[in-house]
Amino acid sequence: MWAAAYLIGGGCSDDAFMDFRSGLMAQGRDWYARASIAPDVLAQHPDVIAAAAEGCDEALFNETVTYAASYAYERICGGEDACIFHHDYDQFCGPQTNHRPADMGEVFDFDNASEMHARLPRLAALFLERCDH
Repeated sequence: MWAAAYLIGGGCSDDAFMDFRSGLMAQGRDWYARASIAPDVLAQHPDVIAAAAEGCDEALFNETVTYAASYAYERICGGEDACIFHHDYDQFCGPQTNHRPADMGEVFDFDNASEMHARLPRLAALFLERCDH
């Protein structure tokens, strides 16, 4: 999934991946489920196709969605401090002592065009073809 975000965004930091993931969730359950199984399917998403044609690197990246829960909580509670949400969330969840790092999948070089073409051929065709010439 991160490799797909890397191609679509012309690179992808940790924060940008959070925005990409949130933006993908905002596309609905169907797109999220399909992309979770096979990220290359995003080459069929209309916003991704348009972004590739326009040379835009922001398709599906949506920082606002990342903070939707905290914005809604603050609005309902009448607070303006983002710390209120995080404090109350931590209180609700209790201590998180059994936190294991997530499996990030196989490591490979996102800057290797051949590797990206092999793993995500449709996205690579959209986003790397214009750079390969």
